[in-house]
Parts: sequence; C-alpha cells; structure tokens
Amino acid sequence: MRNVRVVYRKYDEKLHWHQWMQYLGEDQYGVWLGAPANSVSQRGEEPELHHEQAHVQLFPRDRWFTAIFNDEPRSTEIYIDVTTPVEFSDGQVTMIDLDLDVIRKRDGTVYIDDEDEFTEHQVKYGYPADVIEQARTTADWLVTAVVSEEPFLTVFKTYLDKVR
Repeated sequence: MRNVRVVYRKYDEKLHWHQWMQYLGEDQYGVWLGAPANSVSQRGEEPELHHEQAHVQLFPRDRWFTAIFNDEPRSTEIYIDVTTPVEFSDGQVTMIDLDLDVIRKRDGTVYIDDEDEFTEHQVKYGYPADVIEQARTTADWLVTAVVSEEPFLTVFKTYLDKVR
C-alpha cells in the first residue's frame, strides 16, 4: 500500500496540518486515504499528535472541502474542513484551509465551527470576495449534506473497515 503526504496550508501558504496516510482508493466522491489507530499528524512545527482511533479522509476533486471520518469511540464522527479545491501531485495532496469546519458528532449534532476565525482571516489574509462566497456556500450546503447525502451516510464505513 502506498503512502501519500497530506499538506494543509493557510491562505498565506504557511504550513498547517500535515501527515502521511495510506492510499485506499478512489470512487465518484474522490480520493480516499486512511490512517490506522496510533498514527500521527502535526500542525505546523508543533509536536506530533497521536490519534487513538483509525480515521479515513476524503479528498474530492474540484470541490471546496475535505472530510475526515473518525472511528469509534471518538465523539466527532465527521470533521469537514472547508478548503480550496485539492491539488493532486505525485504522492501528495495539498489544499488551503479556509477556517470553516462542519462537524457531525456521533449523537447526530451538526454545527459550523470557527466562524470567528473565518471572519478574522478574511481581513488578515485578504480573502477575495469569490473565495468568501464559495467557502460560505460550501459550509451551508455541508450542514445539510452531512446528514442526508453520500458519502456522509454509509460509503465512508467501507474505507474505515480497510484501516481498522
């Protein structure tokens, strides 16, 4: 199984979250990568973060988000980052994190997180109007999609099975 480097940056190109993940496949929703329990990720140059549970990540083509699907018992089942469309290159996926996150808890609660950061970074980084509009539209759509559409309902479970 081949490894793929995942690199999130902020709008100023500063390194944000990054990690190595296993390539699991591709379907109509995008590229799926997985990380078994006890894998690591890192935010910028901060110390590595160890993940107790397995998780898989979806990198859609030409969409403004990426999605993480966490194994049980983690209380956050789905964590979606609103991002610029993913850039795919040999052995790496890269995108710009646009702050807004859509979260679905295991109890069914869904909410948008980091609205304050999104507002602050619009000024700090000078987000263009079309980026602001696309990020907001994507987040609003995801709030509904995460409880009513695939791959957020059952598709991701097949990929989680591969990394358990």
